[in-house]
Amino acid sequence: MARTFRQKRQAQPIAELNVTNMIDLGFTLLIIFMITTSNSSTEQTTPINLPVTSISPAEKPDSSTKFETVVIDKQGRYFWGTKPVSTAELRSYLNAAAALPKPPVFRIRADGSINLQRFMDLMDELKKRGLSKITIDSQTER
Repeated sequence: MARTFRQKRQAQPIAELNVTNMIDLGFTLLIIFMITTSNSSTEQTTPINLPVTSISPAEKPDSSTKFETVVIDKQGRYFWGTKPVSTAELRSYLNAAAALPKPPVFRIRADGSINLQRFMDLMDELKKRGLSKITIDSQTER
Protein backbone atom coordinates (compact mmCIF):
# COMPACT_ATOMS: atom_id res chain seq x y z
CA MET A 1 0.00 0.00 0.00
CA ALA A 2 1.44 3.34 -1.10
CA ARG A 3 1.33 6.18 1.32
CA THR A 4 1.77 9.91 0.68
CA PHE A 5 3.36 12.07 3.36
CA ARG A 6 2.19 15.45 2.07
CA GLN A 7 0.22 17.94 4.12
CA LYS A 8 -3.42 18.16 3.21
CA ARG A 9 -3.51 22.00 3.02
CA GLN A 10 -0.41 23.48 1.45
CA ALA A 11 -1.76 27.03 0.94
CA GLN A 12 -2.50 27.59 4.64
CA PRO A 13 -0.35 30.39 6.19
CA ILE A 14 1.80 29.70 9.21
CA ALA A 15 0.06 31.21 12.24
CA GLU A 16 3.13 31.27 14.47
CA LEU A 17 5.12 34.52 14.54
CA ASN A 18 8.24 34.89 16.63
CA VAL A 19 8.20 38.43 18.01
CA THR A 20 11.21 38.07 20.31
CA ASN A 21 13.53 39.83 17.89
CA MET A 22 11.06 42.69 17.40
CA ILE A 23 10.71 43.14 21.17
CA ASP A 24 14.51 43.20 21.55
CA LEU A 25 14.76 45.82 18.83
CA GLY A 26 12.02 47.92 20.46
CA PHE A 27 13.75 47.86 23.85
CA THR A 28 17.09 48.71 22.25
CA LEU A 29 15.60 51.72 20.46
CA LEU A 30 13.86 52.80 23.67
CA ILE A 31 17.16 52.75 25.56
CA ILE A 32 18.91 54.69 22.78
CA PHE A 33 16.19 57.38 22.76
CA MET A 34 16.27 57.66 26.56
CA ILE A 35 20.04 58.18 26.57
CA THR A 36 20.10 60.71 23.73
CA THR A 37 17.16 62.67 25.18
CA SER A 38 18.85 63.07 28.55
CA ASN A 39 22.08 64.21 26.86
CA SER A 40 20.36 66.67 24.52
CA SER A 41 18.37 68.40 27.26
CA THR A 42 21.38 70.47 28.34
CA GLU A 43 20.60 73.59 26.36
CA GLN A 44 22.93 76.11 27.92
CA THR A 45 26.58 75.20 27.62
CA THR A 46 28.07 78.67 28.08
CA PRO A 47 27.66 79.65 31.75
CA ILE A 48 25.82 82.98 31.89
CA ASN A 49 23.41 84.64 34.31
CA LEU A 50 20.35 85.60 32.29
CA PRO A 51 18.40 88.74 33.22
CA VAL A 52 15.25 88.17 35.27
CA THR A 53 11.77 88.95 33.87
CA SER A 54 8.20 88.21 34.87
CA ILE A 55 6.36 85.20 33.45
CA SER A 56 4.50 85.87 30.19
CA PRO A 57 2.94 83.59 27.57
CA ALA A 58 5.15 82.82 24.59
CA GLU A 59 4.15 82.16 21.00
CA LYS A 60 4.83 78.73 19.55
CA PRO A 61 7.30 78.86 16.64
CA ASP A 62 6.62 77.21 13.29
CA SER A 63 8.12 73.71 13.06
CA SER A 64 10.21 74.70 10.02
CA THR A 65 11.77 77.68 11.82
CA LYS A 66 15.54 77.46 12.21
CA PHE A 67 17.17 79.05 15.26
CA GLU A 68 20.71 80.37 15.66
CA THR A 69 22.02 81.22 19.12
CA VAL A 70 24.31 84.17 19.85
CA VAL A 71 25.67 84.32 23.41
CA ILE A 72 27.38 87.24 25.17
CA ASP A 73 29.15 86.08 28.35
CA LYS A 74 30.27 88.05 31.44
CA GLN A 75 33.45 89.26 29.76
CA GLY A 76 31.51 90.52 26.72
CA ARG A 77 32.78 87.76 24.40
CA TYR A 78 30.55 86.56 21.59
CA PHE A 79 29.68 82.90 20.99
CA TRP A 80 28.01 81.50 17.87
CA GLY A 81 26.15 78.63 19.50
CA THR A 82 28.91 77.24 21.73
CA LYS A 83 31.85 78.36 19.57
CA PRO A 84 33.68 81.53 20.68
CA VAL A 85 33.94 84.03 17.80
CA SER A 86 35.50 87.43 17.27
CA THR A 87 33.47 90.44 16.16
CA ALA A 88 34.72 90.00 12.56
CA GLU A 89 33.76 86.31 12.55
CA LEU A 90 30.35 87.17 13.99
CA ARG A 91 29.79 89.68 11.18
CA SER A 92 30.68 87.07 8.54
CA TYR A 93 28.25 84.55 10.12
CA LEU A 94 25.53 87.20 10.17
CA ASN A 95 26.22 88.05 6.51
CA ALA A 96 25.88 84.36 5.59
CA ALA A 97 22.62 84.10 7.55
CA ALA A 98 21.23 87.24 5.90
CA ALA A 99 21.96 85.77 2.45
CA LEU A 100 19.73 82.75 3.10
CA PRO A 101 16.27 82.73 1.44
CA LYS A 102 14.63 82.21 4.85
CA PRO A 103 16.88 83.75 7.54
CA PRO A 104 16.87 82.03 10.93
CA VAL A 105 15.45 83.39 14.16
CA PHE A 106 18.26 84.61 16.40
CA ARG A 107 18.20 83.65 20.07
CA ILE A 108 20.23 86.17 22.03
CA ARG A 109 21.50 84.93 25.38
CA ALA A 110 23.27 87.76 27.14
CA ASP A 111 24.66 87.68 30.67
CA GLY A 112 22.74 90.05 32.96
CA SER A 113 25.90 91.76 34.18
CA ILE A 114 27.32 92.81 30.79
CA ASN A 115 27.65 96.36 29.57
CA LEU A 116 24.48 97.31 27.71
CA GLN A 117 26.56 98.73 24.85
CA ARG A 118 27.83 95.24 23.98
CA PHE A 119 24.24 94.04 23.61
CA MET A 120 23.29 97.10 21.55
CA ASP A 121 26.30 96.51 19.25
CA LEU A 122 24.94 93.03 18.50
CA MET A 123 21.44 94.40 17.89
CA ASP A 124 22.90 97.02 15.54
CA GLU A 125 24.75 94.34 13.55
CA LEU A 126 21.53 92.35 13.20
CA LYS A 127 19.56 95.45 12.16
CA LYS A 128 22.15 96.41 9.49
CA ARG A 129 21.59 93.07 7.77
CA GLY A 130 17.79 93.14 8.00
CA LEU A 131 17.69 90.25 10.47
CA SER A 132 14.63 91.23 12.47
CA LYS A 133 13.48 87.88 13.85
CA ILE A 134 15.01 87.92 17.31
CA THR A 135 14.24 86.35 20.67
CA ILE A 136 15.96 87.36 23.88
CA ASP A 137 16.34 84.67 26.53
CA SER A 138 15.80 85.50 30.19
CA GLN A 139 15.07 83.80 33.48
CA THR A 140 11.65 84.00 35.10
CA GLU A 141 11.19 85.43 38.58
CA ARG A 142 11.78 82.99 41.36
